[in-house]
Amino acid sequence: MIGTLRCVVLDCHYPAGLAQFYAALLGGEVDRPDPRWTLHDAWSTVHLPDGRVLCFQRVEDYRPPIWPDPAHPQQLHLDIDVADPAAAETAAVALGAEVKSRHQGSTVLTDPAGHPFCLVPHPAG
Repeated sequence: MIGTLRCVVLDCHYPAGLAQFYAALLGGEVDRPDPRWTLHDAWSTVHLPDGRVLCFQRVEDYRPPIWPDPAHPQQLHLDIDVADPAAAETAAVALGAEVKSRHQGSTVLTDPAGHPFCLVPHPAG
């Protein structure tokens, strides 16, 4: 092993707004003080309940991905396990997400900055 994952960073126009979106979607605390980085208007974080961290950085010329257009690749996406896919989709859309497609039981949505993410039914058991 060379190292450990510190966080996942998503580029966007408005870091604080996207952090609020993901905190509402996944739970967690926005911009909790952390010695690993400095918080400012071009950087925001969400410390998730399970200890993982999502970070958001401002990119002035940010071009959002367009699902599923390879000319505007998705850059990265998050898979989110959900117990009730329909309720999760409704809640995500109410937060500002947009449904893009449904594929093999999963729903592909985009966050307010255009990043795709998938709501994946959590297997029973």
